[in-house]
This record gives sequence, structure tokens and C-alpha cells, in this order.
Amino acid sequence: MKEEIPLYKYDVKVLLALVKTLRGDKLFFKFLLENGFTELAAWSNAIRGDVEALKWLLTQGHPTLGVLSNAIDGDKKAVEWIGDTKDEFLINFASACRGEKQGYIWLKQKNLTIFVYMVTEIREILKVQMKENTFWYKWR
Repeated sequence: MKEEIPLYKYDVKVLLALVKTLRGDKLFFKFLLENGFTELAAWSNAIRGDVEALKWLLTQGHPTLGVLSNAIDGDKKAVEWIGDTKDEFLINFASACRGEKQGYIWLKQKNLTIFVYMVTEIREILKVQMKENTFWYKWR
């Protein structure tokens, strides 16, 4: 099995395309798929609530991205798994995505600007998901 690539090792241009897919941009999604970044396209969809994309990550050699998606959502087992990795980036990124200040501060202190931007987009997605799940009766 091929070794997973940590998010911070992708080229910034690829990460920018990833952020665009988080916003729902299909052209950038297609770019990721056609240029060998299927795992990032799947992760984007998993964050946006696609259960099949999450399953794909977990079964196709990208379990860290799958667990990271769940940790971002606050799943206790996933948060614990991420913590057990001792990977400062994963711990702080997931924490920042959940709205925890210390993770966000860590990213800013490390000058990981693309990930600060990504966290902002993910936080917006989570807000919309929360609203849709909380006020389901208003959306029907």
C-alpha cells in the first residue's frame, strides 16, 4: 500500500484547489480527480457530509483523511485517534476546524496561511450543516 501524504506536503496550488472544492466548485473538483488527487476530492466530499466518500477514504488507503474528517466533526473516537498520532499538525488542524482557539493560534504561529484559510472554509461548511441539522423543519 502506498504511504499517505500528509496534507501539509501537498503543493499550495493543489491545496487552493482543495479549498475551492470545499466551496462546491465542480471545476476544481474535476481538476483534483484528473490530476491524481482523488483522495483530496473524496476528503472534500467527506467534509461536506458524503458518507460514501468517507468510506472510500477509509478503505482505499487514506484512513488518516477519513479519520480527520470525523475528528473535524467532533467524533470522540476520531479525535482520540488523531491525538494518539502525536502529529501536531493533525491535532491542531482538527482542533481549529472544530472552533478551538488553540489549534487556530498554532496554525497562525506556524505561518500555515493556506490552512488558516482552509479552516475558515471548513468552519463555514460546519455552520451550514449544523443549521440544516438543527432546523430541519424549516428546510422542508
